[in-house]
Amino acid sequence: MPNPNDDAYANAAHIPDAASFPPRWEAEAEAYRARLSVARRLRPGLMYGHGTREMMDLFLPEGVPQGLVVFVHGGYWHKFDRSIWSHFAEGARARGWAVVMPSYDLCPRVRIRDITRQVAQAVTVAAQEVSGPIRLTGHSAGGHLVARMLAPGMLPEAVAGRVAHVMPISPLSDLRPLLDLTMNAVLGLDRAEAMAESPIAMAPPKVPVTVQVGGDERPVFLDHARWLEKAWGCGNVVVPGKHHFDVIDALKDPGSAMVTTLLDR
Repeated sequence: MPNPNDDAYANAAHIPDAASFPPRWEAEAEAYRARLSVARRLRPGLMYGHGTREMMDLFLPEGVPQGLVVFVHGGYWHKFDRSIWSHFAEGARARGWAVVMPSYDLCPRVRIRDITRQVAQAVTVAAQEVSGPIRLTGHSAGGHLVARMLAPGMLPEAVAGRVAHVMPISPLSDLRPLLDLTMNAVLGLDRAEAMAESPIAMAPPKVPVTVQVGGDERPVFLDHARWLEKAWGCGNVVVPGKHHFDVIDALKDPGSAMVTTLLDR
């Protein structure tokens, strides 16, 4: 029998023409990388570890970067890689920031706690490539992962001290509800790991945090945003008229409210 809990987290089932989004993202990302490669503004495939997926792409602005933005992709920790999201670097890059996008290993090959450590290593290595302040953002599972970077000791002290703002977009802030989903057969969460990996269980960070979530998302994603807002006392921006797949479109626009919040807070 179908699991009645699954529908709450089934974004694609409730977004018109949802199947068209990944191929459009992929095509836009490929064209964007080609354009920046010609302009010598792309450093692709930088290694941050020894695994085949422990690589990241670095998108460079004109002139000396004002700092580093790290974008971590989503996909419920078991889908996608960095290559689909490249064009979402443009808003920050056009504002003078370097943007890095890492891939990471996927469940069930690894556990979520392993992915968290990989992202921390990616941020650490990227910080060696670009000086200045660091701003972290990520979407969905990526929103969870950038929030986890604020756990004490997750990043080296010198790197953590440079983090100026974290902006989780549509994040998963409490992983315990995922224990009851069919998806957990892939994620392999147990109750202890679900709690340990939940941002809401962390001490409120001292770094500024602003959650962003689409107003037309599944109700549970609005819940996750509110849960993190309550647990951390952080900002929570509900973007009107946006669902789980198009809420990140604003990252492409250097003049958008989302990019302004990410860079100027």
